[in-house]
Amino acid sequence: PGTFVVYDGDCPFCSEYVKLLRLREAVGKVTLVNARDDHPAVRYATEKGVDLNQEMALILHGEVHSGPDCMHRLALMSTGAGPFNAVMAKVFASRRLARLLYPALRTGRNITLRLMGRRPIAI
Repeated sequence: PGTFVVYDGDCPFCSEYVKLLRLREAVGKVTLVNARDDHPAVRYATEKGVDLNQEMALILHGEVHSGPDCMHRLALMSTGAGPFNAVMAKVFASRRLARLLYPALRTGRNITLRLMGRRPIAI
């Protein structure tokens, strides 16, 4: 049990996003997990079918949300405090907009990682 955000720690966009994200205190403790680490949350997400080379994951009370659904749920849980969180909360609070934008974000991430010489996550 617990709340985990599983993200690619080698991706500068993913790392900055989870650092800047402010989740509502009502959510309780949220554990940020680098998908490149050997961690039970990483194994759990992959067992549930999440491709961590293509998606980040939110594990909330044992339920796994990935990709655009993860971003949408994180936006709903965000405090909206600060300019970054306010924009992310507004944009990704719309499930439809999250689904439209996520492929472009994923493509940008993948291109950036290739240009940086980063290897895919070993699953």
